[in-house]
Amino acid sequence: MPQPELRICLDADDLDANLRLDARRGLTSRPKHLPMRLHYDGRGSGLFAELTRQPEYYQTRSERAVLRDRAGEIAAALGGGPVSVIELGAGRAEKIRPVLDALAAAGRLDAFWPFDVAAGEVRDVLLELAAAYPDAYLGGIVGDFTRHLAHLPDHRDTRLVAFLGGTFGNFTRPERAQFLRDLREALRPGDRFLLGADLVKDPATILAAYNDAAGVTAEFNRNVLHVLNHRLDADFEPDHFEHVALWDAGADTVDMRLRARKPMAVDVAGLGLDLRFTAGEEIRTGISAKFRPAELEDDLRAADFAPSGYWTDDRGFMGVFLAEAV
Repeated sequence: MPQPELRICLDADDLDANLRLDARRGLTSRPKHLPMRLHYDGRGSGLFAELTRQPEYYQTRSERAVLRDRAGEIAAALGGGPVSVIELGAGRAEKIRPVLDALAAAGRLDAFWPFDVAAGEVRDVLLELAAAYPDAYLGGIVGDFTRHLAHLPDHRDTRLVAFLGGTFGNFTRPERAQFLRDLREALRPGDRFLLGADLVKDPATILAAYNDAAGVTAEFNRNVLHVLNHRLDADFEPDHFEHVALWDAGADTVDMRLRARKPMAVDVAGLGLDLRFTAGEEIRTGISAKFRPAELEDDLRAADFAPSGYWTDDRGFMGVFLAEAV
């Protein structure tokens, strides 16, 4: 069996440079802010996995239910020929598995490419999938899907790019529009885009997912400070920052922050920064936009995608949207 192809678009030095740029830019801004991607070191990924198991965190269970129950319909909506699947932010490639299984059962899974920043995880996933899909071509892309979409594999058959887990909501509105334009530029007419999105619902249900009783979200949020301590030789005191999650009804967005419980001086030695925090000062650590189906489909059309399918779970919590590049 041939070794899976691996396309390396960034390495550890790139990740380190990006971390330094993000941290310097965000910590010297007013107000301070840090991007959501900085949460996901090894510890952060483990905390997020724990978070998805909390009873309040409906997102993962709801999206999995849609993909499990509607995988056959999704596969059928892709037409009748072979399909090459690329999953952005694949992680362990668990989210997309029902669709891969449906395509493989119909003899239509030509190739699968997980796309993620972690080279080790991409390699591990490819090894796991080799036994599950022996007839499919397997390859991986190690890169940042906001920068490296031009490296998507150019198979002759229909390509399906999947972006699941609600990560699309971590982008600001301008970032979402730019991402859709960049993705459309990387695709051919007839290629498909499968997008998982958290839908607007009762704000109490939404906020409970970001304020779980076990405090996992709070620890996940504070983990960004542990990352800066470890990677940039900073001396943040994470336990002295309060986790805050607010609902912005005007923007249909959860706004996550860390609020200083007391005045603090912080040395970020790796960047040569001396920071001062007043009591109550906040660092914005991420957003999570929620979507109304008609508005999201309008955004897809604006980027030259034609919506062609929409599925949701029984409660209407998570939506899975299919669109075709035109």
